[in-house]
Amino acid sequence: MQKNSVPSVSVTYARNGSSTKANELGMRVMQERAYEKRGEQYLLIKSPPASGKSRALMFIALDKLHNQGLKQAIIVVPEKSIGSSFADEPLSKFGFWADWKVEPRWNLCNSPGTDGGKVNSVGAFLESSDRVLVCTHATFRFAVERFGVEAFDDRLVAIDEFHHVSANPDNKLGGHLGSFMARDKAHIVAMTGSYFRGDAEAVLMPTDEAKFETVTYTYYEQLNGYEHLKNLDIGYFFYNGPYVDDILRVLDPAQKTILHIPNVNARESTKDKHREVEHILDALGDWQGTDPVTGFQLVKVPDGRVLRIADLVDDEGPRRDRVSAALKDPAQKMNRDHVDIIIALGMAKEGFDWIWCEHALTVGYRASLTEVVQIIGRATRDAPGKVTARFTNLIAEPDASEGAVTEAVNDTLKAIAASLLMEQVLAPRFEFKPKTVASTAEPGFDYGEAGYDPTKCNVGFNPTSGKFQIEIKGLAEPKSEFAQRVCTQDLNEVITAFVQDKTTIERGLFDSEMVPEELTQVRMGKIVKDRYPQLDDHDQEAVRQHAVAALNLTQKAKELALSGNDPERTGNTALIDGVRKFMNVRDLDIDLIDRINPFGEAYAILAKTMSEESLKRVAAVISAKKVNLTPEEARDLAKRALKFKQERGRLPSITSMDAWEKRMAEGVAFLARMKAEAANG
Repeated sequence: MQKNSVPSVSVTYARNGSSTKANELGMRVMQERAYEKRGEQYLLIKSPPASGKSRALMFIALDKLHNQGLKQAIIVVPEKSIGSSFADEPLSKFGFWADWKVEPRWNLCNSPGTDGGKVNSVGAFLESSDRVLVCTHATFRFAVERFGVEAFDDRLVAIDEFHHVSANPDNKLGGHLGSFMARDKAHIVAMTGSYFRGDAEAVLMPTDEAKFETVTYTYYEQLNGYEHLKNLDIGYFFYNGPYVDDILRVLDPAQKTILHIPNVNARESTKDKHREVEHILDALGDWQGTDPVTGFQLVKVPDGRVLRIADLVDDEGPRRDRVSAALKDPAQKMNRDHVDIIIALGMAKEGFDWIWCEHALTVGYRASLTEVVQIIGRATRDAPGKVTARFTNLIAEPDASEGAVTEAVNDTLKAIAASLLMEQVLAPRFEFKPKTVASTAEPGFDYGEAGYDPTKCNVGFNPTSGKFQIEIKGLAEPKSEFAQRVCTQDLNEVITAFVQDKTTIERGLFDSEMVPEELTQVRMGKIVKDRYPQLDDHDQEAVRQHAVAALNLTQKAKELALSGNDPERTGNTALIDGVRKFMNVRDLDIDLIDRINPFGEAYAILAKTMSEESLKRVAAVISAKKVNLTPEEARDLAKRALKFKQERGRLPSITSMDAWEKRMAEGVAFLARMKAEAANG
């Protein structure tokens, strides 16, 4: 039977053009927001692909060089291809007071040789009177090791794709960054479209992160402000057998597509990447030869059109270099007919700019959620006539007849985690406030037609913060400045860690005995404590509550908004209508939100896209390794049992009909048993 990609996220945006309009200095919204913080020594810009981070850095760097007394600017990118993003720009043509200029000899991404050999060029630059250098992360690491952090005093170090940094001591770039901040004599601008890592490591230590001034520009702001792109669909397609046999079920030759085939070591790979490309070309139509100028493959499809296909999988140096150069040709950037499909393996992810891409199609779950966000960003460029963009992930369905399905199960769980994360990333930003009897609307606050009712929980748009404000009874307010920043700007990072936690996903999807509070209170509580150990208990609890509210309300509101089948209620308005519908209760409180399993909708998606046999096999694999309470979980349950006693005057009962009360009592009993065994041991 024909399978279809079932979108787990489908969002419609207002398309008001605000994010593409420039001010009198030629700055778009995000760039203007970042430029306002140009005086900060440590600046972190969190902004999605295509929002203009490269040009934002140009504005900031020029001000630091001309007005703040810095000697030089060193721009550091993860790979050579991204160096082109920092090529010369005539900024004065659009209203700025200076142009961006990089001398050809100092753009080391364009020069031949190894990273180690280019270190000499970095040394020569540091001794010169020139102002700007562009190099790779690797070249920069080697240069710091040779010359020391002191050689970069009074200079700007700008790190693009900052999520490559890690607080792990084994991460050299992260170690160098810590040394720079300890010396405190260089300026640092960090930029990323996804401020989290797939390995769940922290990007920065909390003490270092607190030193950064943050500029946050959300996916929602970016896409809502586009002029052309209105719809974004993110879906998952489970297949059996070789993926090349199913590729045309999701690859539409009429759509401009970037297709990422799996790594040769991945389960989905046939182990012969070149044959895979040939099979895809054969499936599309009749090969007509190779374009002698661009190196693109020419394939005639059944409707008579000849597709121009760029093969970036080919290892043969000169051929691939010719194709890469053709894709980067600035004269062809606005030519929609220049190329139709790009087939890649490790390329065309971060920083790759093809505005016409309508479909990012990826085979096999990639290395991390970060990579998923980056690949989705390839399709979310705004372009004339481009109304809809798609991301589709092809994942091998676990075969119920196989004995070893653990890897398939893990890939499935990761895909569901990605869908949950993207639901949150793509939603409008919420601002949570405690509900009190004395609550009053702020000036200009719009609660909608229903008006403000202090006896109910309300939702409305706050023009001051640009966020949708929601009042929740019993919500803990963060006290410290750092905790307030986490709650207003960094909840995506907390939610990312939560949905990447294997125990969280497994229990949330397949443990029938799991009480939702175990996820929302115990697991989320542990993640917050591990991530922000410097916060006190109150602020950790405030962050936990805000993160749970953000994740669960986004999921629940979307479900309610789209269940009405009202064609007039689409996209962002549907989401807000759904929030209002969910909020129209007298006593919505944080306890109620804690009782929602955020993985409920994810299980429904799995049930729709997988056979019953395969789904049962996944559940069996999870059940076979069900995790009992750990001492740390038991201690957390005991703490919550103490709070329960303070509120109700008694300890939780292990025979209670309330599953959460019973679970807290089990935690107390487990802890008591541990202490008794230790005393007798």
